Amino acid sequence: MDSSNHAPRLATIFGGSGFVGRHVVRALVKQGWRVRVAVRRPDLAGHLQPLGHVGQIHAFQANLRYPRSVEAAAQGADVVVNLVGIMTESGRQRYQSVQAEGPRVVARAAAAAGAKQFVHVSALGAAADSPSHYAESKARGEAAALAAFPSAVIMRPSAIFGQEDKFFNQFAMLARMLPVLPLIGGGETRFQPVYVGDVAAAIALALEGHATPGATYELGGPRVMSLEEIFAYVLATTGRSRPLVRVPFALAEVLGTALGMVPGAPLTRDQVELLKRDSIVSAAAETEARTLAGLGLPATAVESVVPEYLWRFRRTGQFAAPSAT
Repeated sequence: MDSSNHAPRLATIFGGSGFVGRHVVRALVKQGWRVRVAVRRPDLAGHLQPLGHVGQIHAFQANLRYPRSVEAAAQGADVVVNLVGIMTESGRQRYQSVQAEGPRVVARAAAAAGAKQFVHVSALGAAADSPSHYAESKARGEAAALAAFPSAVIMRPSAIFGQEDKFFNQFAMLARMLPVLPLIGGGETRFQPVYVGDVAAAIALALEGHATPGATYELGGPRVMSLEEIFAYVLATTGRSRPLVRVPFALAEVLGTALGMVPGAPLTRDQVELLKRDSIVSAAAETEARTLAGLGLPATAVESVVPEYLWRFRRTGQFAAPSAT
């Protein structure tokens, strides 16, 4: 961008201090954007400052439950991104308010501010008829965003991996703590893990106008992996050996219901429901080029990134060769 002829463009990113958010911020500042990071706790967003030049990144207080704060955060923005989402409910963070109604609030604010582009990040598996409250709320959020901002671009990533992910890191933590690893539903659920940097790059391209307005993009990596293959990969990479025990969905539902009453539980009933459907890019999205490849982005392989951060789960860390222990 030629800043001598044009004022720096402003992007407001809701939820920009999180795992995906920091990568989106990094991608945008490299392109010369000014970035307003709209978060509930601006005091906890200081880690983003080194990603840009002095004054290029600004944290702004906003809460989706308070539309006026959202409107203020969107004011003057050229583009808006909504990354806010939760995997499990806790306290006042509910699927209805955060993932079903929240996107409507942000989209309306973006439209009122005159933003040229709006990108809403959802998830593969979002479906209005899903028995999972998480997936169903994601679908309602997508519909609400498009109703308020018809040219919005929806991004549906599969499980996202990267240095601080809650996917491979979570499985590696379980492998370190548990004597056996449970294969919910027999371990047949399929995922298409996508690198966080690729997701950020796709969002940046959409903000630059390289995505079809009103379209839903499905983002997946180059490899489809079943839950059983993921556990096997994590064990091989961390040098651990654990029996894999197949747990039928019926039993997993009982366990998820019981464990779900404990804050921070590794399994809930809703997550069991979510595992009943694959999280992979559809044939329709492939055909219609609503994918990373359709945006001209090569997908990053799991093997080229994950070993760089799972080494800490080996018995002697970076000094251990990945062999079964």
